Amino acid sequence: MPEIRFYHLQRQPVEQALPRLLEKVLQAGHKALVKVPDKGLAETLDRALWIYDPGSFLPHARAGGDHDADQPVLLTTDDDNPADADVLVLIDGTASPDIERYDRTLYMFDGRNPDIVEAARTHWRDFKAAGLAMSYWQQGERGGWQQVRQVAGSGS
Repeated sequence: MPEIRFYHLQRQPVEQALPRLLEKVLQAGHKALVKVPDKGLAETLDRALWIYDPGSFLPHARAGGDHDADQPVLLTTDDDNPADADVLVLIDGTASPDIERYDRTLYMFDGRNPDIVEAARTHWRDFKAAGLAMSYWQQGERGGWQQVRQVAGSGS
């Protein structure tokens, strides 16, 4: 049964918070598909993943290249998963009909945007009604994550 983790961005924008989460995904031996609402945000995140830490390298690409199937992190606006990622990252209210195909979904949303917060609440209710295991995480004072809530899944 997939696990969904909601990450409520309050202290950092997604381009600062996402790289650290993706580092943990890769360190755990997973691949990630990062679904964003538009190509502009995909470009912003692409740049951020290249420059967020001059001392490290986070391999990734934007979808549409010749080597999408080889990417450990793929940024996209659609649901295709050519790299067979097992972690799905949904950014700012994006949705996917394929959540059950992933071991884990990281749902990151900007807490400063009321429309995005409302979309996250709707998705939380929908996932809960579907019986999925979920947890809710907030950023602490220093930008780290603290789990605030957990809902056990009932299976589907």
